[in-house]
Amino acid sequence: MTGEVAVLGAGMHPWGKWGRSFVEYGTVAARAALADAGLDWRDVGSVVGADTVRGGYPGYVAGATFARALGWQGARVTSVYAACASGAQAVGTARAQILAGLADVVLVVGADSAPKGFFRPAGGDRADDPDWLRFRVLGATNPTYFGLYARRRMAVHGDTPEDFARVKVKNSAMGALNPYARYRKRVTAEEVAASAVVADPLRLLDICATSDGGAALVLSSMDFARRHGVAEPVRIRAVSTVTPRYPNTVLDLPDIATDSSVAVPPPDETFRASIARAAYEEAGVGPEDLSFAEVYDLSTALELQWYEDLGLCGEGEAAKLLRDGVTALGGRIPVNSSGGLASFGEAVPAQAIAQVCELVRQLRGEATDRQVEGARVGVSANQGLFGHGSAVIAVR
Repeated sequence: MTGEVAVLGAGMHPWGKWGRSFVEYGTVAARAALADAGLDWRDVGSVVGADTVRGGYPGYVAGATFARALGWQGARVTSVYAACASGAQAVGTARAQILAGLADVVLVVGADSAPKGFFRPAGGDRADDPDWLRFRVLGATNPTYFGLYARRRMAVHGDTPEDFARVKVKNSAMGALNPYARYRKRVTAEEVAASAVVADPLRLLDICATSDGGAALVLSSMDFARRHGVAEPVRIRAVSTVTPRYPNTVLDLPDIATDSSVAVPPPDETFRASIARAAYEEAGVGPEDLSFAEVYDLSTALELQWYEDLGLCGEGEAAKLLRDGVTALGGRIPVNSSGGLASFGEAVPAQAIAQVCELVRQLRGEATDRQVEGARVGVSANQGLFGHGSAVIAVR
């Protein structure tokens, strides 16, 4: 186990399609997090920004961009990028700075202004770039991979399109209660089935949208939190940012082929399962200790896969867990009480930070109608391109 850091503040800009700069969203979220922490911007010793590739040069140096927007005051700045895992990497960087004694208070910020429709590859010709290749050679957008994952679950575990629809129904019910969500309307299974097919068997309502949004956290040392009068803050106990092990025998975005296992046997666990295991080992807890979880439901089928990768059930048992109501609000282990990506859409560098914001609200008992009763331990999990795994465990 490593040392813990305190979460003093959490703030967000509502998700949507607002048509403004990511800097505005991140600044609003940062000021909300500082207000929640009861701190002044000048109390911050370091800023860690999660980068966006859609904001021009300011997006590539997000830490400095947000520090400038808030007003230069001499704080350290760091900018990190790890695709969908950028926010968790930023949290991990901030925690490391605090535990190393480089700063008492660190502001973590991520925000995005996303295009309409599917994400596109970055411009230019790069024949050695797997992300460029999957678009140019296969024409494989993100939903193509989501459809492949869903088909695999149907073939291997017997999941059905009706199971996938149940995920959307569950998440939309919780997202309808979240003031920061983009989609605040309950959805029925019939509406999912009636939506357009995007990547068979997945329909439009099975796949998350691309969104604008921003999220921020104020982290501090435990000593600073006590001096600030917060005796029992929410604490981050683990941040897992592990990479895959060779050979990877299950196709993963953005790759167009798996590794050969002729000479080297495959690892005992999948990449996503290793992300969770590393977090559990660092935190000194197991899946049986969890009160709730926030997972990266890029598609409804992927949420089911996360149930198994987090150890909430055995392999192939995710659909039964869902059908039995175990992952719904009021169930044994609610998943995506925020409403998940199904309700937010994806604002890439902000999303993993938003997941931790939900952990904080639940552990403080501030989630109102979405509150998980008796929440004590929460985990967030996601995966970014090119082997960026991330999971955060927070406790109260």
